This record gives sequence, structure tokens and C-alpha cells, in this order.
Amino acid sequence: MFGISIVTTTYNEREFIHPFVERVRGALRGVDHEVIVVDDSSPDGTFEEACKWVDRAILVRKAGQTRGLLTGIKAAKYPIVVTLDVDLENPPELIPVLLKMFINRGLDLLVASRTILPRVSERFASRIIGRIIGVRDVFSNFRVYRRDLFKNYEPILGETFGGELLVYAWVKRFKIGEYIYEPPPCRARPRIGGILKANTRIFLVTIKLMTYIVFSRIIK
Repeated sequence: MFGISIVTTTYNEREFIHPFVERVRGALRGVDHEVIVVDDSSPDGTFEEACKWVDRAILVRKAGQTRGLLTGIKAAKYPIVVTLDVDLENPPELIPVLLKMFINRGLDLLVASRTILPRVSERFASRIIGRIIGVRDVFSNFRVYRRDLFKNYEPILGETFGGELLVYAWVKRFKIGEYIYEPPPCRARPRIGGILKANTRIFLVTIKLMTYIVFSRIIK
């Protein structure tokens, strides 16, 4: 059997740590795995709570989600890495299904895309960027990666909520696949902010990602 590294990023999400770890370990029973939490200096004690339950907790400062994910991927000890959100909007029980698809198809990156994108900004990104890359959920961080995809890569676009990692993989012509699933209800207070703030941030990130795509085509 191969081993799997599970990576999640956190900020003020202490209450989710223990349930998250329990469900991940239950989903991967019988499979060698590790759980890595990359915490962005949460003031609510998330890091301290993570230290009680996970295999490795990494404390960063003002890293943001994209750099946090990359930190966790690079710290992973196993060659396959699964990233997902700690709040359980990404069901850990789907991890074995994703791993099977990832391995059987010889993929470099697999995106678990939601059937319903709750924000208009996410639907816009799906129509613009998603059609180019071939996945509908550009900002889903429920993904499976080959660990070495980003061995020598550092983010250049600032915070993109994981979007830059997907676009970079497409630019490098890594083999990308998609699995579509029906998500559970969104949590009441998402980390990205309320409706107006979240949509504004995602629209701006979408513009950055499109600029990256266009520029990468020009310089080829």
C-alpha cells in the first residue's frame, strides 16, 4: 500500500480540528497516512488544538491559503497529497474514491468539483477559467496532487485561494482530472468573508488568474 498525506489550512477554526481528524482517519482506515495542519497564526488556539490531534502542525504568519497549502504540500512525506477544507464542507469519506480515480487515470492533479457553486463570482470563474482548464470548480481546494508538482515553485500572484496552483499545473501541462460531487451545506460564517466581500475578492482573483493565463500563452 502507498501512503497519503492530508493537508488542510486553518485560521480561527479550533472547533473543527478534532471532528476533521476523526473523519479523515476513519476514511483512511487501513491506509498509511499523515494529517498536516498549516495554521496561519490563529488567535483562537487552533494551532494548539491541532498539536493534540494531527501528525504535524505547522505555524505560519500571514501566509494566506495558497501559500499555506503549498507549505503543507512541500512538507508532506508521502508522494500523494490530498488537500481539503477543515470545516468538513469537503467530505473526507470521498478521499478513497478520489485516490482510486487519481491513480487509475495516472493523473497529476485531481479536482473535486461541487455540483453547486454558491457564489456568482465562482460561477463566473467557472465559465471563464474553468472552461479553459477543463474543471468547473476553479476555487475548490478539495484536490489530489502529486507532491513533487510544486517542488521548486513559489506563488507569484499573492492570495488566490488555491487558484494559482491549479492554473500553474495547467500552464505546465500536467494531467488534470475532475470528480464532481454534491457538497453539504456551506457553513454560516465562511473564512473568506460575507457575500459582498467574498464575491469581490474572488472576482479580483479571477482577473489575476486570467492575466496569468494570457501572459503564459504570450511568452510560449
